Formats: sequence, C-alpha cells, structure tokens
Amino acid sequence: MGEKFEMIAKTLQGLEDVLAEEIIAIGGEEVEQGKRMVSFIGDKKLMYKANLTLRTALRILKPIATFNASNTDEVYETMKKIQWEDYLQPDQTFTIDTVIFSDDFRHSKFVTYRAKDAIADYFQEKYEKRPSVRLTNADLALNLHIAGNTCTLSLDSSGESLHKRGYRVEQTEAPLNEVLAAGMILKTGWRGEKNFIDPMCGSGTLLIEAAMIATNTPPGVYRQGFAFEKWKDYDEDLFDQLYNDDSNEKNFDFKIYGSDISPRAIKIAQENLKSAGLSKYVDLKTMPFQQYELAPENAVLVMNPPYGERISSNDILSLYEMIGRTLKHVFKGYDAWILSYRDECFEKIGLKPSEKIDLMNGGLECQYRKYEIFSGKLKEFKSEGGEFTKHEEKEFVSDNTQKRALRKARFTEGDDAKPYKKRDAGRGKFTSSERGERKSSDFGRKRDFKKEGDKFESKGERKSFDRDKKPFDRDRKPFDKDRKPFDREKRSFDKDRKPFDRDRKPRQERDSFRKDSDFSREDRPQRRDYSESGNFRRNAEGKLELRTDGEFKPRGERTFNPDRKMRIPGKDEAQSDGRSNDSQKE
Repeated sequence: MGEKFEMIAKTLQGLEDVLAEEIIAIGGEEVEQGKRMVSFIGDKKLMYKANLTLRTALRILKPIATFNASNTDEVYETMKKIQWEDYLQPDQTFTIDTVIFSDDFRHSKFVTYRAKDAIADYFQEKYEKRPSVRLTNADLALNLHIAGNTCTLSLDSSGESLHKRGYRVEQTEAPLNEVLAAGMILKTGWRGEKNFIDPMCGSGTLLIEAAMIATNTPPGVYRQGFAFEKWKDYDEDLFDQLYNDDSNEKNFDFKIYGSDISPRAIKIAQENLKSAGLSKYVDLKTMPFQQYELAPENAVLVMNPPYGERISSNDILSLYEMIGRTLKHVFKGYDAWILSYRDECFEKIGLKPSEKIDLMNGGLECQYRKYEIFSGKLKEFKSEGGEFTKHEEKEFVSDNTQKRALRKARFTEGDDAKPYKKRDAGRGKFTSSERGERKSSDFGRKRDFKKEGDKFESKGERKSFDRDKKPFDRDRKPFDKDRKPFDREKRSFDKDRKPFDRDRKPRQERDSFRKDSDFSREDRPQRRDYSESGNFRRNAEGKLELRTDGEFKPRGERTFNPDRKMRIPGKDEAQSDGRSNDSQKE
C-alpha cells in the first residue's frame, strides 16, 4: 500500500453530504465535510480513483503547504522557500488558481501575481532559468486557498473541472451543470432500481447522468486526461488498471424516459446520448409536459423547468400552474423532484413539499423540492397520516371530475344533495329542489315575484316583446353585432371635413382670437380717406359727397395715359409698370 496523504474534494453548495457518501464508498478515510468541500485521507490509487469515479466532485486537490500570512509579501517569502524541484522543472509550465475569503487580501489577481513571482524567482536564482506561466493545459496546476490569514497551497490533480465529462457534443441555452445533475439524482435516493423520467430534459444532462448511475459507469472515462498524468510521480500502469476495470458496472433492467417541447433540444440530447454510448437505455420523444396522459409505472420524476430568466413572468407562472395540475392528475403515486429559483413559481404548483434542499445553479440560489403525489381519495390519504394545507385541500376539491359530479347531484338528488348557499333572511331562501324546479321563464325582474314565507311564487310569465306590427311602425334593420363604431360609408360632404381636434382650446382662449378691446387705437385699421380723390369730395361740413361738377380726379399721383394699349393675357407679357408692348420690344 502506498503512502497516504490528505486530499480535498471541491463541490457545489448543498452537495457536500452526497460527495462524502461517494468518498466513503470508494475507500476514503477520515472523511470530513466542510463548506463546498470534503476532506479525506488516501493514497495515490485513491486519488486516481476519485478523479475517475466521483460524480459530485469538481476537482481533487493535494495540499503541499499550509502557512499563515497577512499580506502578499509574506505569501511571496513563504512560497519561495518550497522545494519546487519536486514538482516542477525549469522548462515546464505552470498555472495558479487563487481563491480568497479574507479581509487582508482584497485582490486575488495580485496575490496570484506575487505567488507566480516567488516560483519564477526561485528557479531564476538557482538555475538561471525559470518556468513559464500557461493559463490552459499547463504541466502543473496549483491552487492557493486563503481563508482569513490561513493559506493552503495545493496541487490540482484534476486540471479542468470534473464537471466537464467529455461526452457533451452540443448544448442548449443555459445547460445544467453535470455535477449538479448527478447530485440532484443522488439526492432522490435513486440508484437504478426503478424507472426514471425527466419531462423537460433539454440537452439530456439529467438523462445521461441517470444512465451512468444506473449502469455504474465512471463519469471520468469520457475525459481526454487529468492533470496528475503530467506529474513526476505519475504511475501510468496503476491508472490504466483503474481505467480499464469494468467489474463494478451493472445491468439496468428499467427505462429512462425523456421528453421536451423543443425538437431541437431532443435532437441535441440524442447526439449527446450517442456520444456517451447510452442511447439504448433512454427513450426520447418530442412532447410538451401537459400532453402526458399516462405516466410510466414505478418511476421517480426529476425536472429542471425554466426559472423565468428568459421568459415573461406571466408565462412562467402559467407554466408552473400547468406543472402542478399535470402532476396531480397524471403522476399519482410518484415522488416528484423539482429544481427552481423563485418562491412565486413554487407557490403556483399548488402542492406541499415534503423536503426542501438549497442548491446553487450557476449564480442562482435555487431550491430543490420533493413532492409526494398521493393516489386515491382525500379521506384515505388523511387516514394514512397525510396532511394538506388549506390551499391544497381546496385544489383537491376543485378537481374538474368532482366538480361536475357535485353539480349534477345538486339538480338530480333534490334535498339530499348539498344545498346552495342560503340567501339573506330578509330576502327569503332557496332550496336546491326549488332551484331545480324553476323554469327559465321564471327568472325575471325582482318585482315579478312575491314572497310567501320561505318560498317564491311566480306572478306569471313575462310578456314577450314580440307583438303585431302597428301602422306607425317603421321597418327596422337587424342589429349587426360585428359592427364597429362609426363604421359607415363616406358621404359627399365628408371628404373635405377635417378630423376633430379633441385638444383644441375654446375660441376665447385661442391666441388667434382677439377682441376689439384688445387693439389700441393706434393699432386699429384706419378708415379709407376718400377726400378730394375719385368721384367723391368733402363738403363744407366735412362729409363725403359725390361730385356733381363732372370732373374726374384720379387718386394719388396717378395720371391717365390715353395711348396705353390693353394687355391681353397669354399673348403679350407686358410688365405692370405702365410701359406698352412696343416699349418692351425696344
């Protein structure tokens, strides 16, 4: 047995307990859960196996140094003292990933820069040659974790995050993280002992992870490689033995069902399943969730519906109402697990969850809720210890089948059926039998009835408005219900009519309207003075009178030209300055 050392498995928030169970199952010792991590003890073989088989781990770290530091200079000095020849050569490349939860260290990139300087200066002073920094596919991946003043430097044995399985060919928008999908399935307790269904499968992440769990296929067999394969102490024979060991794989005797409303999503899921070699275990079809009429027997349902980030709020709430309605009517006897983001979405489902688990999906704080969909009658469910909230009991009674049966019973069974709600004491009461016996013609105005005790008697049928035509009646056109307002043919005088301006001010308030009193005497237009001009003249009293002396005096300075010719429009374009046509030609 090889030398044992401490390891740290990183994971998503909420999956620490599932990851701890996985580590114990593969032989990890002294397993302790932390925040988004699980620490354990094991040897090199266990480290290889952890990378290859753990479904809920993001990366496996091997700590090589733990120290205290309060600033970047202390980080630099401590890291420069490490014997880096044991892990790295001057002609190789390295990368550093820094994670900080500290008030003393504010900038992770500056800490990474100082840590890189410490390694480069160590090799430069000792070998006059330094290794290069490479962000992707480096020979050595380092992880520096700072919590408060405690710094932990580790070797990253995984390289790329372990959620990148390697089977995904194509993906839809916002695909589910593979580690989160595997954790959701393991949280249900399902290990392949019954059918599995995902009615909103998207690109098929839940379906593929479920198929790998059911057949016990290691998730790491699809990857191109791991970071530990470039270490100096890498044991290729040991890893090949673990990689080619299929003794733990098992047969799956049930079926995995997947569906989605999008044909494109189903096509992508088919390609991903084919890439993973698991198509024979999964039944795919294009179908919206509300079209399910018969659910597979003996199955667990897990779904990741949209959260409303790219869908309007009204549409997303209607979607969750449909989910709750379909679960209650079709998937009776199921354990349904739903991952979602908003509380108002869960409320629209209308069911009481039996379990709530906080999970992180990307940057969203989601909840993973379990719903036990019971089958049978409400009384039987309560007698077996089941409980309902007030809202859920109302939803149960409002089932369409029960509503129709109850409505029918009220009119057919008479007083034995559930009576209508009684009317006010001052207005009398109705029983269900009376309501059923009344004729449609009896439902008239209030004054058409009179009260006798607790019953109503009709005064007679109301007269119809259909009567014989009188001589003075004019012919009426039938009323057109589809007629639009102001929908008539244009008449001749409508052509020049201007549209009515509703915002137009009254005449007295318009700027263009001015009263006579608004004009000053100087601004008022002066009357035309006919004095001593034309055929009028002023007499001794100052009044105008018609000339009687036969004299004609032109107005102003204008003089009469007897030689002026008449201008004919269109023939001669003479100017209006008094010149003749002959003068214009000159």
